[in-house]
Amino acid sequence: MTPSLFHLAAAQQSAPVTDWAARIGWVVGLLVFVAFVYWLMRQGWKWRGTLQGDLPELPVTPDDPGAPRLTLSGRYHGSTTAGQWLDRIVAHGLGTRSRVELTLTDQGLDVVRPGAADFFVPAAALRGARLDKGIAGKVLTEGGLLIVTWEHGGKQLDSGFRSDRSAEHAAWVEALTALSTTPHTTEHTETEGAR
Repeated sequence: MTPSLFHLAAAQQSAPVTDWAARIGWVVGLLVFVAFVYWLMRQGWKWRGTLQGDLPELPVTPDDPGAPRLTLSGRYHGSTTAGQWLDRIVAHGLGTRSRVELTLTDQGLDVVRPGAADFFVPAAALRGARLDKGIAGKVLTEGGLLIVTWEHGGKQLDSGFRSDRSAEHAAWVEALTALSTTPHTTEHTETEGAR
């Protein structure tokens, strides 16, 4: 054997054998870490719900909500403390994203959410509406979200919705703002009783 062939034969070695035990150990460790992070996130969500336990049960739709002024199909993206777009409200299912069917009547805003808790915002609780670009966990282009401000349990909330047809948002802002600034029968009756 010539010296050049000897060096060539010495250079050819088999590839290293895969260490399956180490590889499986890394995969299991990674899965345990991901599960731990998920558990921490879940505990944080439960803790936030406990802190918001003073929020009363959500109002339900009255037997006769009245004739629809506007309807909307789209997505519900969550609720936050009014003016604080990152302070998510999770109590009573308000933090659960879902499909949504909105109906605006003279009595208020009916929020129907398949797979999540429905609720009703009485007209007297409406505080206004605006177009915005974000709410906790969702950021869109400017004006991409319809934000409805309402009061519940002495606390003002912002709820974010996105229509399947975003051109509808402007009409909703106008109608909700008009309804929120209209004097309501209950308030009018109380004022008359005080005279």
